[in-house]
Amino acid sequence: MTVSDTLRKAFLRETFDRFHHPEYISPDPLEFVYRYEDPLDQEIVGLLASALAYGRVAQVLKSVDKVLGKMGRSPRAFLGNTREPALREVFRGFRHRFTTECELVDLFVGIQGVLRRHGSLQACFLSGLRAGDDTVGPALCAFVSELNVHGDGGYNSLIPVPEKNSACKRLHLYLRWMVRSDAVDPGVWADVSPERLIVPLDTHMFRTCRSLGMTSRKQADGKTALEITSAFREIEPGDPVRYDFSLTRIGIRREGDLSRMIESCACVHRA
Repeated sequence: MTVSDTLRKAFLRETFDRFHHPEYISPDPLEFVYRYEDPLDQEIVGLLASALAYGRVAQVLKSVDKVLGKMGRSPRAFLGNTREPALREVFRGFRHRFTTECELVDLFVGIQGVLRRHGSLQACFLSGLRAGDDTVGPALCAFVSELNVHGDGGYNSLIPVPEKNSACKRLHLYLRWMVRSDAVDPGVWADVSPERLIVPLDTHMFRTCRSLGMTSRKQADGKTALEITSAFREIEPGDPVRYDFSLTRIGIRREGDLSRMIESCACVHRA
């Protein structure tokens, strides 16, 4: 069915009202961020949890829980007190799908470097954010470079390279968690505006947005993520990723069926 602008807005807001509530967070790796109270722990946990957020959700949760279980009560303190050789010993044998123990430790070593230079992940990200940037894209490129997981030109499955036109879904998911603050997103970082965020685009979100007429592109890449973000910005100028969480509940939850929900919303709208 063709989705008009009016129907699209009505559907998005109805979906938001239905699903954007704390009780719908689980199962979602975001739940790990809420286990910690210190923002300096939360930002590290969020980066880890989002980086591992690919594959079956049950396996994602299992992998994140396994890593955090080895880091004690404060992941920030753990990284501050554990040198690289010890990290490699602690996480020896870790694997999450095609992510290896070496990639995990390389990420942690990158985080340690950022903390030494900037004091926090937020401070690092802010150092790359410029007043004239329309989106967080340039700051994200600088952030990934600071993490230095690609410093030797190698590939790390946990941190994609934005310059290669990747949609960087997991990194933008992380930024959504850190920047937005409401009943679902914890808003750990206070100094980044949500209006600059980019939609965390994976194949499921891509199909949903195509069904809603928000893009006609054929690949879920970086350009498509920007196009879809622009479409959302026309609806919510100050918060273009406002509907990300509620839309991703469709398909995760049995009661969420995209075609049926759009048709139901259309019927109500016509009435």
